[in-house]
Amino acid sequence: MDKASFNKENYFDYLAIVSAVEEINNSSELLPNVTLGFHLYESYLNPSFLFGDVMSIFTGMDTSVPNYRCKSSGTLAAIIEGLQSEESNQMSNIFRMYHYPQLHHYLKNVHFKNNLDEEIFFDENRELNTGFNIINLVYLPNGVLQREIVGSYNPYAPQGQDFIINEKAIVWESSFTQTPPQAKCSESCPPGFRKLTRKGEPVCCFDCIPCPQGEISNQTDTDNCMKCQEDHWPNHKRETCIPKLIIFLSYKEALGMALTTSSIFFSLINAIILGIFIHYRDTPIVRANNRDISYILLISLMICFLCSLLFIGRPEPVTCILRNTTFGMTFSISLSSILAKTITVVMAFHATKPGSKLRKWMGSRISYTIILFSSVFQFILCLIWLSTAPPFPYLNMQSETGAILLECNEGSMIAFYCVLGFLGFLAGISFIIAFLSRNLPDSFNEAKYITFSMLVFCTVWITFIPTYLSTRGKYMVAVEIFAIQASSAGLLGCIFIPKCCIILLRPDMNSRKYLTKNN
Repeated sequence: MDKASFNKENYFDYLAIVSAVEEINNSSELLPNVTLGFHLYESYLNPSFLFGDVMSIFTGMDTSVPNYRCKSSGTLAAIIEGLQSEESNQMSNIFRMYHYPQLHHYLKNVHFKNNLDEEIFFDENRELNTGFNIINLVYLPNGVLQREIVGSYNPYAPQGQDFIINEKAIVWESSFTQTPPQAKCSESCPPGFRKLTRKGEPVCCFDCIPCPQGEISNQTDTDNCMKCQEDHWPNHKRETCIPKLIIFLSYKEALGMALTTSSIFFSLINAIILGIFIHYRDTPIVRANNRDISYILLISLMICFLCSLLFIGRPEPVTCILRNTTFGMTFSISLSSILAKTITVVMAFHATKPGSKLRKWMGSRISYTIILFSSVFQFILCLIWLSTAPPFPYLNMQSETGAILLECNEGSMIAFYCVLGFLGFLAGISFIIAFLSRNLPDSFNEAKYITFSMLVFCTVWITFIPTYLSTRGKYMVAVEIFAIQASSAGLLGCIFIPKCCIILLRPDMNSRKYLTKNN
């Protein structure tokens, strides 16, 4: 040693250097035909001592004379230092001036076995291939320096197990009052974010960006986010997946309760009107407009109001099948009854003319035939629908973000629109015939009332189609329920309310004398 005085705390480090040099010199395989010497210097973390030691290395003298070397023994092969970052940078600046790296390139050819029969060599990146322990230097209160192993590195271990460190065992200096020093230029990315490497910068420099919609990250410093299962969705922080909310029109929510209440209310009104017609069944105003067909119409309208309850609640296989088939059948009976009443009015007027051949068709035969034929035709359409592509419960996971729409898939949309189209055909024919016969001379001519009822019915369902196609989930169901109730209420109100007013408020008009006088 050129320096007789040294820091005793680094004594074991000095011994390690001496031992390494002796092992290399005693081996014929490590550096053949080369004998190494060494000089040990201690800077005591003093910048002036540091600069003097560096110049002594290059000049070989205690006096620092730049660019002058006195010693002639051997060539400086390498410089090894273990200083703190600031002092290390100062040394590196001087070394670069003399074209010396921190570790000489000759060492890349080192390949030997140590006393433990472990192979020691440098890889192409000039890094040792062997494992090592991570030692924490701890100054005890009595001034003794203690070395504690807090981790290890094994390059041959499986990925993820090659580097092990026990952070809780590390004892930091008192100057580190908050967090341990960071060996990277970016803060860690918390769960819910992923790393985005900055272009042209080291891999330790990155930005933290939130996970995309539908994806999460549940670990720190994640490179990629992962997608949730189809029936799950990220929570607010995007750090875990939670089940999606299942949405359907429920009886418990305000919209479902309102539609349920209106359905029951209109059915009760319908039942009251049916009771009035049954109680006054022998009066002229009830008998004059085909009493039995009126009963059929009132009963079918009551079922129409109640069938809207099938659309409320959790969709099940049975309710999905019954929803539109029940609605289609009951409405076909209602509209065919109205058509039968309209045709009966026209035939009654023309049958009274002398020589008319319509007398033999008068009576209930033609009315029942119309109702039966229309109902059977609609039944066949529904049967074809159910036998080919029936409705079924369906989990719609795409229409609404973060939710599952539980709805009834109509199966065959062609069959669904055929059922609606036939109802529209019956309503159109009834409207045309009633409109043309609205001015026929009859005291109880229903043609005017039927005309208004069909106008309401057609308006509701023409408006329904675009609205139905533009909504999703429970609101689509609510639109269909509203159309059913509104059109049924239009038929009930326009056809039967005026008659009920005459029966209850103007009994003088509900008499044969009044009917004969006006005729």
